[in-house]
Amino acid sequence: MRALLQRVSRAEVRIDGERVGAIDRGLLILLAVAPADDEFVAAGLAAKVAGLRIFADAEGLTNLSVGEVGGAALVVSQFTLYADARRGRRPSFIGAAGPVVGERLYEVFCEILASTGLSVAQGRFGADMAVELVNDGPFTVWLDSDELGIEPHEAH
Repeated sequence: MRALLQRVSRAEVRIDGERVGAIDRGLLILLAVAPADDEFVAAGLAAKVAGLRIFADAEGLTNLSVGEVGGAALVVSQFTLYADARRGRRPSFIGAAGPVVGERLYEVFCEILASTGLSVAQGRFGADMAVELVNDGPFTVWLDSDELGIEPHEAH
């Protein structure tokens, strides 16, 4: 799984002009699923996101997690995080999971993230969405489960 986290003062997602998800202070999470990912990967990445200390404390140091500052999460599916543009001018997306696996693990990730106590808003899987955000900082973090050593259950 891959997640692009953006610390935001607000974010929202609209579909055909209708707001389907919105948060104030927190994290906009663009999430992509790979074919070999499973619930263990979703749980590991959700735990990493929930515990990541990227919000300022009283001294201005990034020592607090999104939950510790009373923030929320807006999770938007974005399979294009697996774009491979090494050849030609048109990216390939074969590194992304298909829609059945992708949607299931997107939902699992959101459920696990919410189980940590965070308020979680969502986009709509597979929809053409307009995402608006005010990046706070800007502060943007790239997480890749492979790079973090979070492996599917079958890999153990």
